[in-house]
Amino acid sequence: MTALDTPRPAALDPRLYTDPAVAAREQEAIFSRSWQLAGHVGDLATPGRFLTAQVGRESVLVVRGEDGALNAFRNVCRHRAARLREGRGDCGKAIRCPYHGWTYRTDGSLIGVPEGRGFTGLNKAELPLMPARADTLAGLVFVNLDPDAPPLGEHLPGLEERLAPYALHKLERFTETTSAQPANWKIVADNYLEGYHVPIAHPGLMRLLDYQRYDVEVFDGYVFFEAPLREKPSGNRLERTYQRIVRPLPGLRPEDRRVWRYVYIYPNTTIDLYPDQVTTWQINPDGVDRTHDVYACYRAPNPTAMMRAVQRVNQRLNVDVAKEDVDLVARVQAGMATRGWTPGPLGEREAAVAWFAESVRRDLERAG
Repeated sequence: MTALDTPRPAALDPRLYTDPAVAAREQEAIFSRSWQLAGHVGDLATPGRFLTAQVGRESVLVVRGEDGALNAFRNVCRHRAARLREGRGDCGKAIRCPYHGWTYRTDGSLIGVPEGRGFTGLNKAELPLMPARADTLAGLVFVNLDPDAPPLGEHLPGLEERLAPYALHKLERFTETTSAQPANWKIVADNYLEGYHVPIAHPGLMRLLDYQRYDVEVFDGYVFFEAPLREKPSGNRLERTYQRIVRPLPGLRPEDRRVWRYVYIYPNTTIDLYPDQVTTWQINPDGVDRTHDVYACYRAPNPTAMMRAVQRVNQRLNVDVAKEDVDLVARVQAGMATRGWTPGPLGEREAAVAWFAESVRRDLERAG
């Protein structure tokens, strides 16, 4: 479905960006019921390897089991609520709590309690780790706290096929950063979801991208953007260098060398598909007017010197765009507090903003 075909509901009410009560409600209505990006399959290559992921206010632990399956749990000991693991690593054949030493198999079953005879009526079988769900999409690992949520593939039909040419499962992480933005997470999402502001706010992108061919397809669970690069050399030296030296990842077609693609997975995950690398970004709410952002960049193993140079230039270009966006979302957050203001109409290039607004309203209403 193209932007021209998509009905455009109204933008969100400003209260939804400024009210702390709404931010608290979103934790249950949206983040505890949605698929959240956790990492890369390379983090869980062998039994015992684990990763942790933040899901709203909670933490999830994903571990590769002895049988090769991905097992996901609330990252909390059943004894006194200690956090079991942080980051990524290898737990071997068991998960041992660092507080009192309660120990669990990688399938979550409790197998060890120090001084267990001192616990009257202790039944280990009744105290497994609290379950969560894990699934993969094109080499990325996602988690969900909701046991009744539809499978990830049903939420994102057709997306795995669109990602397949980039062979994400074969790529390796080469940078990982976190940052913050001074705005509600939904304002940050709105900004990502439209190119309407590019001619005014992003002069570099306007020189690089063919704005007239900047296209969007809207689906139930995600949005897919295509942004072809201009054929005309940019007047900016760094941008012109990128245009000249950019090379496609192994397996991409020659025509993929001249297009940037963007994916937004509801509610808060992005995948940026460049010819030379893939970047993921998770927009996590941090209160009502701030985000905690997690970025990771992936590339093919053993990159050539030229490919490394392309990737460095790409990242420098995107750092400039990110700085411009931080200023934009801060301006919008400030403006949302204006008494009497109501949102104006959404245009054709804001079809994905309308999709996002409708998705948020649906989830808040469904939660009651």
